[in-house]
Amino acid sequence: MPVKQYKPITPARRYYTGSTFEEITKSTPERQLLKPIKRQGGRNNTGRITVRHQGGGHKRQYRVIDFKRDKIGIPGKCAAIEYDPNRTARIALISYADGEKRYILWPVGLKVGDPVISDESADIKPGNCLPLRNMPLGTIVHNVEMKLGKGGQMVRSAGSGAQLMAKEGKYAQLRLPSGEMRSILIGCKATIGQLGNVEHENLSIGKAGRSRWMGKRSAVRGVAMNPRDHAHGGGEGKAPVGRKTPMSKWGKPAHGAKTRGRKQSDQFIVRRRGSK
Repeated sequence: MPVKQYKPITPARRYYTGSTFEEITKSTPERQLLKPIKRQGGRNNTGRITVRHQGGGHKRQYRVIDFKRDKIGIPGKCAAIEYDPNRTARIALISYADGEKRYILWPVGLKVGDPVISDESADIKPGNCLPLRNMPLGTIVHNVEMKLGKGGQMVRSAGSGAQLMAKEGKYAQLRLPSGEMRSILIGCKATIGQLGNVEHENLSIGKAGRSRWMGKRSAVRGVAMNPRDHAHGGGEGKAPVGRKTPMSKWGKPAHGAKTRGRKQSDQFIVRRRGSK
């Protein structure tokens, strides 16, 4: 998927790039696999904003994706490759032999008409799903389960792929796109291949309005606020932050402080991202 550039007829257009959508083969979604989305605008059940800078954006319908890949042993065929407004990756429509249709995440190399199956004895081909124990070392996978039968939770964004590095006892070791090494139960399923839309990371939004189409609202800088509204606020003219470390709106360190809470799955991290 090459990146498309535009003639700079306006200042915003000069840096605006988009997708060519060459891989898309069907423009209208499968009606039976659509669900409505109720947008929250960053608000909780009492109507208070709990996540700032969200709201607006284009109206969308949710495409129901088969993350579990639980049609075991039933062969399917890739019927179409479609755009999904709810994720960066593309999706593939699979028609199964029993007449059912499902969406899966589209990997690089899967073409319309190619066979797809979820089975322990499946071939190592893009789009096939099988347990990690049945894959050779070095295989690139996506849509990886963290718990048996829960469905894929990791490696689901455009262009991402994890590599199977080792198998030891009841665990397999994966190198994730972030560089993190993680142990996964060897019976957990994953889908073969690297996810499509690889050039997504090279896109330039180009103008503020395009962010608003995506439901992202603008953020006001702390130094532009009053002292009562932000720790960086106040001062005559342009003033520096005035403290050792930049702070958030609520007085917590903004740069370098660890914010990740303890998770039960932390015990399976062999090497954290960024560490050598």
